[in-house]
Amino acid sequence: MTAARASAAPTWRPARLRAVVRDPWLFGAFVLLTAPLVLFSAVPILGVLRQAAWSGAAPDLPGTMQALADASAWRALGNTLLLGATSGVVATLTGFALAFAVTRTSMPGKGFIHAVALLPVVSPPFVMALAIVILFGRQGLISKGLLGITGANVYGFRSLVLIQVLAFTPIAYLNIRGMLQAMNSALDDASASLGGTSWMTFRRVTLPLVTPAILSSFLLVFVKSLEDFGNPMIIGGNFNTLAVEAYSHMVGYFDLRTGALLACVLLTPSLLAFVLHRYWISRRSYVTVTGKPGAQRIRLTSRRVVWPLGTICYALAGTIILFYATVVAVSFMRLPGVDASWTLDHYRTAFTAGFETLHNSMLLAGAATPITAVAGMLIAFLLVRRAFPGAALLKWSTMLSFAAPGTILGIGYISVFNEPPLVLTGTAFLIVTAMVVKNLQVGIEAGSNQLKQIDPAIEEASSALGASSTRTFLQVTMPLLRPALFTALAYAFTRSLTTLSAVVFLVSAQWTLITVTILSHVETLKIGLAAAYCVILIVVVLAVLAAMQAALALRMHRT
Repeated sequence: MTAARASAAPTWRPARLRAVVRDPWLFGAFVLLTAPLVLFSAVPILGVLRQAAWSGAAPDLPGTMQALADASAWRALGNTLLLGATSGVVATLTGFALAFAVTRTSMPGKGFIHAVALLPVVSPPFVMALAIVILFGRQGLISKGLLGITGANVYGFRSLVLIQVLAFTPIAYLNIRGMLQAMNSALDDASASLGGTSWMTFRRVTLPLVTPAILSSFLLVFVKSLEDFGNPMIIGGNFNTLAVEAYSHMVGYFDLRTGALLACVLLTPSLLAFVLHRYWISRRSYVTVTGKPGAQRIRLTSRRVVWPLGTICYALAGTIILFYATVVAVSFMRLPGVDASWTLDHYRTAFTAGFETLHNSMLLAGAATPITAVAGMLIAFLLVRRAFPGAALLKWSTMLSFAAPGTILGIGYISVFNEPPLVLTGTAFLIVTAMVVKNLQVGIEAGSNQLKQIDPAIEEASSALGASSTRTFLQVTMPLLRPALFTALAYAFTRSLTTLSAVVFLVSAQWTLITVTILSHVETLKIGLAAAYCVILIVVVLAVLAAMQAALALRMHRT
């Protein structure tokens, strides 16, 4: 064993050093990306871990063990894992069905399904929880108004799963759709020419090649479900989750240590999911983009395929429309649940007293979006295609920042950057940094999945023709990453604009955000005003996404 390690060391080190000498500009970018990521992801999270396990200036192991021995904490952990796994599986399967129907079948109304499927992304998820309470609660418009059911109990596990599936399915849909769009239809043609049926082609060609996107989608949904506290807080009822318990201790009881400890427990399943995902993907090859001419063609037109998938897509779209139509209707009600007369007062308030919060959110999200997308593509390229010294530090810093609940990141920023040498609390810079760090992994996942489909021989051919590594990345690799880049841009903007848990502790009197304002109105039962803010937010985000899509289509048409 010792001899093997000794013989491997001289080979490993020169290879890493040659990578630095061959790509000095890319190595410089690697250093410039790694240093701030460590500072703004690993350091704050380690600070929260220290706060959870230390009392004063020394470790407090007995106190930590006593807090961990609490039965309610373990019950909340079990609930959290059950909710995350269930939501992850259902949302990933639903997202795959949507993506496959839109990209591979002749289903009508694809643009409509795509637009409706994006609606849950463009608003805070807990607003949908409010919609289900308004529709199916004790005084629900449907449960009591139409069905005459009194005392309906909409709170608990099943409602949470429904809300999280509706809220997080677009994450899986966008991720899987990007990979399906990049797959050449020549693969399906080759399978058909060899006598393969549509089912055999799907099972042996399409499904294995889209596996990275499926696994990463489950990972993203699982982690988002673990850290979600808005939905469980509103409709969780007796089904407590760790995120809600941690938030309640931090904000409600001002017990920062117990709250930090409970939140840190969420790191274990999240990091384990990342490690298993990386291990699975690293053992397989998924190259489908080889540089040869190809086109995407619709092959599945059979009613046996199109109709079941269409039923799933339109049922999901109908449910989403019902929920959001409820939010829109409530935004025009003078006092929802009491006085249903229509009024524009909520919108007048939003566009006058509340305009500054929308402006701040747009400005900061607009600053965070290009940084998140471009940095995500570059980090994905560096991790997949290069072997620089310290690559593990960059990889684990990005993974840790995404796996950690947003509450941990926010508390960590307050504890680390509230004193010299870096006093950044309450500044726009720190809020933008939190948005970038929290959403960066999505861009990395999208870029990595796309790169695994691109044959490295394309980049090697460019280098053999004398192009530098930087030129190869900008003129060869980046154009092939356009679907992943759009996914990263769309997700980064929408999540930055609608984020809550990572920034709720960072806002100040000068820099308050629309999501924090919405939550404040929900807590004070100003449901109509909160709904008006949500409608405005939806319109703004959809307009920006439409502009992004048009720009991408124009760019691809020109090339």
